Amino acid sequence: QVQLVESGGGLVQVGGSLRLSCAASGSIDSINAIGWYRQVPDNEREMVAAISMDDNTIYADSVKGRFTIFRDNAKNTVLLQMNSLKPEDTAVYYCNSGTYYSGSYHGGDFWGQGTQVTVSS
Repeated sequence: QVQLVESGGGLVQVGGSLRLSCAASGSIDSINAIGWYRQVPDNEREMVAAISMDDNTIYADSVKGRFTIFRDNAKNTVLLQMNSLKPEDTAVYYCNSGTYYSGSYHGGDFWGQGTQVTVSS
């Protein structure tokens, strides 16, 4: 099994930046890719960005050019740098252990507990 713990959420003003972290533990060698999702009440979770263990990346159109996903191997951590934040980025952000193939990210069964990001206007 894989355990995922998110951190780094908070309150930020429009145009500001935050960096989210997803720390992995457990069966780390089994991880193929990590994805970041977000969810607002009454909506489905949407995939925001994902990265494979050989550094292929995928971004949702809504965050391209503003968000960057990258890995810190030494810390078994995947980070999501979020710049130029907008009110519509407000959500609970979750990380997920999944699979990258055929140019797409496919979510898996392991999720973190989530971290709240609030962008105030």
